[in-house]
Amino acid sequence: MMATPRRISYINTPSFDTNTTTYQIRHSYVSSMLHFLKRPHSLPFVLTIFLLLTWISLRMHHASKFSSSMIQTHLDSTINDDMKANLVRFKAQIPSESGLKVYRHRTSSKIVKDKRGWSLDPLSLASDSGISGGALTCASIHAGEIRPGTLRGNHRHHDCNETLVIWGATTIYRLENSNVPNVGYAEVTIGSDDVIVAASPRGTAHAIKNIDPIRSTFFFGCQDSIISYNASSTDFNVWKDL
Repeated sequence: MMATPRRISYINTPSFDTNTTTYQIRHSYVSSMLHFLKRPHSLPFVLTIFLLLTWISLRMHHASKFSSSMIQTHLDSTINDDMKANLVRFKAQIPSESGLKVYRHRTSSKIVKDKRGWSLDPLSLASDSGISGGALTCASIHAGEIRPGTLRGNHRHHDCNETLVIWGATTIYRLENSNVPNVGYAEVTIGSDDVIVAASPRGTAHAIKNIDPIRSTFFFGCQDSIISYNASSTDFNVWKDL
C-alpha cells in the first residue's frame, strides 16, 4: 500500500505597512486634538497653556536682563577699582581697536595687536588713558619674572615715579592710596589674559604678587631717575600681609 502524500498548506498573512500605520495614528491624534479644541470645555486647557508660555517668556526675559545687569555691575566695579589702583588694562586676545572698550570708555592707538600678539608704548598708553603720576621718561629700566607664589616690589620709592607693565598670570597688584578707607591701599586682581599698565608716583608703595598655581607673571618697569636700592630713598617690606 502506498502512503498518501501529506498536503502542505500555506496561510496567507496580510502585509503590515509601518509607514501607513504611523501616518494613520498621527492623523487620528491630530483629528482628535482638533475635535477637542473645538469643544467649549477645552477653553481652560488652552488658557493654561497660554499662561504657561507667557510665564516662561517673561522668566527668560527677566533672566536676560538680570545677567546683563550683573555683567555691567561687574564692569563698573572693575573700572572703579582700576582707577583707585591707577592702572588701565586690556585683554591680550582682543584686537587693539576694541581692547580698551571693556574697561575704559575710550580706545587707544598706542596698543598694536596682530597675529604675532600685542605691543605697546607704556608711557604713551598711560598718558592717553588718563593714568597720572608715572614716569615721563625712562632713566632706569628693568624687566623680570615672578614665579607662582612669589612677590616683587612691596616697596616705596621716594625719589622717582614708575610706570609698570604686568601680564602673564593671575596676579595681585597693590598700590598705596590714602583715599581708600580702612586699609589705605587699592588692590586689584589681574587675570591671566589681562595686560595692565600702572603708574606708581614717587612716595607711593606698590607690590606685585603672583597667585597663579602654574603660570609666571612678567613685568616691565620704567623709572624717571636712577634707583639705588641700597639708599634710604626706598622703603622695603611696606605690607606685612603679603
